[in-house]
Amino acid sequence: MKRLGLEMISAFGLPPVDYVRLAAELGCAHVSLAVSGAGINPHGYAAYDLRLDAPLRRALQAELAASGVAVSMAEGFTVRPDTEMAGRTAEFDLFAELGARRINLVSLEPDWARTCDQFGVIAEMAAARGMGLTMEFAPGLTVHNLPLAMEMVRQIGRDDVHILIDTMHLYRSGGTAADVAALPPGWVDYVQISDVPLVSSYENYMQEAMTDRKRPGEGELPLADILAAVPRDCPVSMEIPLLAEAKAGIGPYDRLWPAAEAVRALLANLNDERERVL
Repeated sequence: MKRLGLEMISAFGLPPVDYVRLAAELGCAHVSLAVSGAGINPHGYAAYDLRLDAPLRRALQAELAASGVAVSMAEGFTVRPDTEMAGRTAEFDLFAELGARRINLVSLEPDWARTCDQFGVIAEMAAARGMGLTMEFAPGLTVHNLPLAMEMVRQIGRDDVHILIDTMHLYRSGGTAADVAALPPGWVDYVQISDVPLVSSYENYMQEAMTDRKRPGEGELPLADILAAVPRDCPVSMEIPLLAEAKAGIGPYDRLWPAAEAVRALLANLNDERERVL
């Protein structure tokens, strides 16, 4: 199913060639990718940095070509105070070389005007390399809900700037599937899918988001309604970090295969419903 993808956080630092191979084994058509695997790493995978390792970049390109898996989104770009996104041109060139289709961007810059300015800079840098810009909103970020994401799109005023819908962030920030369905056509171009309870038991939002999301059907989100509200060709990528299972020794394939099957079932049911309507 060409819409199904895999997000890096789900694999907890798995080296990039193995990560792409895992995606192919799970039946995914695309992956998100960052230049390094820094972050949570319960399996103790070797560290890497694509910026510094030309042989690894070549091996990754070969695996992408052999597997048919595409890089749907480049990760790891955050607007912060006192940093200029224009200084990251080498990373943009790297992702363009790997065929990335879009750059994902978030902001921790409290100044709204500067956030808007930096988003515009990134959009221009991405467009110059044949990529689009997708912005992600989440509680705790400068763009912390869907209405603010909509306002940012309006202020940037470019057709190649879109909104990413993360199913957890959408509902935990007060949004609904109906809100997504009401967006102008073409504004959403990516979905990160996971399930969670409607009300969190965590005091730290990002701890839950980074380590303890659930497979579709294991939480309480109306995932079918969300998927019905986005464009039919919109990528749907699994962002389902299961740290407790990883620490228990369960490998990434065994953790994620049931999730992939659950997402496939959701998409198949959605297609069946649309065919019945037509």
